[in-house]
Amino acid sequence: MGQDNVFAVEKSAEDFRFDSQVAGVFDDMVDRSVPFYQEIQRMVGELAAEYATEGSQLYDLGCATGTTLALLDGALPQNIAFTGIDNSPDMLEKCRSKFAQLHSARETRFLCQDLKERLTLDNASVVAMILTLMFVRPLHRRELLSSIYQGLNPGGALILVEKVVCDSPDLNRRFINYYYDMKRRHGYSELEISQKREALENVLIPYSEGENRQMLTDTGFRSVEVFFRWYNFCAMVAIK
Repeated sequence: MGQDNVFAVEKSAEDFRFDSQVAGVFDDMVDRSVPFYQEIQRMVGELAAEYATEGSQLYDLGCATGTTLALLDGALPQNIAFTGIDNSPDMLEKCRSKFAQLHSARETRFLCQDLKERLTLDNASVVAMILTLMFVRPLHRRELLSSIYQGLNPGGALILVEKVVCDSPDLNRRFINYYYDMKRRHGYSELEISQKREALENVLIPYSEGENRQMLTDTGFRSVEVFFRWYNFCAMVAIK
């Protein structure tokens, strides 16, 4: 795993991209940038094991380097097919390489697709979106969630992990400051924090926990619960 130093050197401002440079250090990036990332992944595995049914499919939307799918491969029956979808060829290359090292006999496919395009799911019992929806333009989010809902089997689960904003401006500012303190504890410099914040400004557009919950209930999910919350990060499970 390469060390994340993408923003360690001052450079001209440009939007964040999931290119080969980011793909090469992505595992280190999320491990140091997402609070309790390993614990969140463990919890995702527990929930997926509860709702994945034999003979069905599990989808990871925004599968990145395949960390979630690699974890789930050891937790779920082999007759559950996996589909990973991402719009970055560089990330998918890392994903395929990571999964190949598992020597899994599971039916698995990886698709390069932008989630703003029409999404068709088949026989899905679990859909995971780990830090993905916040990168989908707000204009397309409800349609995407509707497609997921339609493709899920009755009783199926959507597992959603997101960065969020607070309704209170004061708390929102404080939570962001606590988050940057965490990044400092994990070895990021002020320059790295500042440059990444600027790069993500027009790319990562978070909603509040309430807004995400409302979208899920409006889509038709009968039960929506938070299973993890740390300041400005929130994980929810929605059951069809």
